[in-house]
Amino acid sequence: MAFNNNKGEVEFPYDITDVDPEINQELLTDFTGEKTGFVQVGPKKYFFPSKFRSASSHFYNFQSRPSDLWVASFPRSGTTWTQELVWMIANDLDYGKAKAEPLTKRFPFFEFCVFMHDKTKEQLLLENKHSEEKQHFVELVSTPGYEFLPNITERRFIKTHLPFSLLPPSVMENKSKIVYVARNPKDVLVSYYYLNKLYRTQGYVNTFEKYWDYFEKSLNPWMPYWSHLKEGWEHRHNPNVLFMFYEDMNKDLPGTIKKVASFLNKTLNNDEITKLTAYLSIDNFKHNTSVNQIEMKDVRICNPNEEAFVRKGKTNSLGWQKEYTPDIIQRMEKWIEVNLKETDMRFPE
Repeated sequence: MAFNNNKGEVEFPYDITDVDPEINQELLTDFTGEKTGFVQVGPKKYFFPSKFRSASSHFYNFQSRPSDLWVASFPRSGTTWTQELVWMIANDLDYGKAKAEPLTKRFPFFEFCVFMHDKTKEQLLLENKHSEEKQHFVELVSTPGYEFLPNITERRFIKTHLPFSLLPPSVMENKSKIVYVARNPKDVLVSYYYLNKLYRTQGYVNTFEKYWDYFEKSLNPWMPYWSHLKEGWEHRHNPNVLFMFYEDMNKDLPGTIKKVASFLNKTLNNDEITKLTAYLSIDNFKHNTSVNQIEMKDVRICNPNEEAFVRKGKTNSLGWQKEYTPDIIQRMEKWIEVNLKETDMRFPE
């Protein structure tokens, strides 16, 4: 590997190229949170806002510890649900702390900083000028994970949507534990559409039909979707990786709790499993102020006029069909069929 002479860091190994100028301008019109443009990374062309270019080597050189616990996924695949499940089991069911501290603090988002464009951040700071506390929070969530995580001395819990190929090599080298969760793209698409409308850092303003066009062409952050999931699937046999499907979590939450507890070398009795199952049930979860990102709404990072961060949590339901046109259903089915031909991964019914 090549090294940078000034810092002794490993060079980021992949090319980063700008999105085609015409497509970029179209994207900037529809995704108003980004102000500069978008890039694609490596041979699989993983899609990110412009800030990824300057942050890439810092992410790549981050030193993960053997004790670190990562939750990784493609967005809107049950990430927040999995984070709380993992954190609760690893912290011996500390309901008091879980209630007292928001999940964004207990389980920080490794690469969120690349979505906080300087101009968007400037606008948010201006809107929160009446409150030093809120301005401080905006500064906090804009800080790169590679800057603040090294200062945490206790066990670290880290959320990421980076695919395995873009994770810091130290994660696998040091055998940090990773829980990877995947979800059927029919449900992901709808949930991700609403998230892009909810977060002003994304600021999507066009239609669902147009959003599907971007999604199908892998022109949305952390895409391509299939490359992301296939990389996770390929690592499922690593002893430090637990690969799960959101559909299985939804169908059998007690079984999922037992599986995660075993992976984390924890033992829970039946009463503890029953209590945790109730705590994590979707009906309770979406009203849990510690996990539904109220703090993001308070500083106007989340658009108050859009749907909540934790939505329906359904699987294979008629819910997603409400947004789908017959044309999109047909294209989605074909898209899934073509991409599943290249893998033995199958989504649970």
